[in-house]
Amino acid sequence: MEEGVYVPEVDPYGITRRELVTVAGKSGLITMIAGAVGLNVGMVKVATAEPESPRVQPFTFAIISDSHLYSIPDHKFDGILADSVDKVMNTRPLPEFVVYCGDIAQNGRQDQLEKGRKILGKLSMPIHFIPGEHDWYLDLGIAWRGMFGSQHWSFDHKGVHFIGLTSILVRDFWTPAHMSPVERMSAMEMLESPIAGPWGIREEGLEFLRKDVKPLRGDQPVVIFTHGPLWDYYPRWNFQTEDAPEVRQILSKFQHVMSFHGHVHQTIFNKIGNMSSVGSLGTAWPWPYPNVKLAYPQSRMNRVDPANKEDGLGVQHIDLDRGFKGIWHGDPFSDDLLQPEVRSGWKV
Repeated sequence: MEEGVYVPEVDPYGITRRELVTVAGKSGLITMIAGAVGLNVGMVKVATAEPESPRVQPFTFAIISDSHLYSIPDHKFDGILADSVDKVMNTRPLPEFVVYCGDIAQNGRQDQLEKGRKILGKLSMPIHFIPGEHDWYLDLGIAWRGMFGSQHWSFDHKGVHFIGLTSILVRDFWTPAHMSPVERMSAMEMLESPIAGPWGIREEGLEFLRKDVKPLRGDQPVVIFTHGPLWDYYPRWNFQTEDAPEVRQILSKFQHVMSFHGHVHQTIFNKIGNMSSVGSLGTAWPWPYPNVKLAYPQSRMNRVDPANKEDGLGVQHIDLDRGFKGIWHGDPFSDDLLQPEVRSGWKV
């Protein structure tokens, strides 16, 4: 098995009960559907490129993120993740691979990670994983790496270069404080994480990225996955990555880079230079927006109904041309969550 890739050995499910949103390929377009399909499962579809760009071939891949599984048997989050997996398996065409954007577990316990691996094992296609902070800090990633492989990876698929980076690494705050593993994990579970300080990719990950993209041409389509956003969305809640400027600089030679992240459990869009960033909803719960001014406020949904477990969950899709420019659309399950500007989409 390729390092960092988990390939379940199961057969696909049967006929689709509910079709996932797709966008038909058009001549001269690369179409990507992103975000959360079914219960927060993101679909990304790359449609046929123009004849002068034959490197890109049509394919579909899925994104799942932020399941936050507890050790409690038959917890409601288990069922939502299982339903999300079922919806991916009933998609036609079947996605060719899946990327999991972090936080399978709630507090890093091995039984939680194993539960997630078992549920996700119903997927028949390869799965590429990156960790979230909730997966990592009980044992500093030992159990996670043992189950899911390398924390940094890249691969090429039908003309597109994909990169996964661990973005939740913090400086050692636990050794000087003589913290136990449980105390360390508890500190990292805190939303504002005042003890841990800012997260980052750190030099090991940055060096991996430098070496990985060095031989690539500037017109190479690039998609990068991290758990946290690669821009300063709301640092108080660690909705940021400390060394994101270095990542953006390394990737600055490319015409356009699409970044997908989890962690925020909400629809959010941002663009800095050549990088467009899209936040993926989680399968566990929706999250309120921080009180900050957004550069792209139309990406923000209206307040969700806490009495409806599916409210705040839904679909995003992005129509992009060969230069990775196009229209972003938000498609949550509850239409009343959409602002008027979102209904018609906006340019990315």
